[in-house]
Amino acid sequence: MNAVKKIFLFIIMLGPAILFAQQDALFTQYMYTKLEFNPAYAGSHEGLSMDLLGRFQWVGVEGAPKTLCLTAHTPLPNQHLGLGMYVYMDQLGPTVDYNVMGTFAYRILFAKSKLSFGISAGIKYYDIDWSALNPKDAGDPALSNQVKNRVVPDADFGIYYYARNYYAGVSVKHLFQNQMVVTSAAPDGQDNYTRLMRTYYFIGGGIIPLPGNVQIMPSVLVKYVQNAPVQADFSARIRFLDIITLGASYRTNDAMCLMMELVVYKGLSLGYSYDIWFNALKGNNQGSHEIRIGYDIDLFKTRMLSPRYF
Repeated sequence: MNAVKKIFLFIIMLGPAILFAQQDALFTQYMYTKLEFNPAYAGSHEGLSMDLLGRFQWVGVEGAPKTLCLTAHTPLPNQHLGLGMYVYMDQLGPTVDYNVMGTFAYRILFAKSKLSFGISAGIKYYDIDWSALNPKDAGDPALSNQVKNRVVPDADFGIYYYARNYYAGVSVKHLFQNQMVVTSAAPDGQDNYTRLMRTYYFIGGGIIPLPGNVQIMPSVLVKYVQNAPVQADFSARIRFLDIITLGASYRTNDAMCLMMELVVYKGLSLGYSYDIWFNALKGNNQGSHEIRIGYDIDLFKTRMLSPRYF
């Protein structure tokens, strides 16, 4: 078996503790996919906003993670309400994870800011293609049993406060903490499973204007899930003439990341990021790449803030 297959088998045998840390997709350009982890973000752009992001992690390693995420959200004619949805597919070796969620947000409007409360509800699908492992002992019952209970309901809750020049939010994912069976009829007669542990997020950021139509945009994302260390992304981007944005971020104990964004046309932007890893795989891969396409449509005319900073 190749390295990824061995790593995957080690994770399965070690148990749920490691699996908890792998239950959500990872994004370097998290500032553009806030809806995926905070439903209160829905409608915050005052127009229809869509982002498609593809992530290719640990390039050069067979079976390395690949993630595709689509988010879309909009306010309604009633300015207190926002709707959204996100879909993502996360694949690691023989495992595949799909999440499909619809989002509703209610916003309290202040003179120069808004406070939003949001909830997402949908399903999570998890599967393992055991045949892809190609084990030496094809009859091993620990590897031959297919996943049961692969589809479970899921729900998230978030709070998001924002103004033109700053934002902050807290959220929790996987409110139900449902179980996902990994194998059944194991040698000991019991099912092996992992649980969707509640995952907590904090996000914050702002804009610091400089002369010459230049803005500095610092941001931070902090993630906590039980049985895993706290992880934080500290990022800073510089935007020039509302056209090009360059930035970098540091993910604690994990990676240094470089990113850029280019406004191609009004409402249409392209983004790219590259991760340089510090972990045990740093000498065995060619980094991680993310490619993003964003498009905003001013549905309500003059209400949408332009350019889009958050």
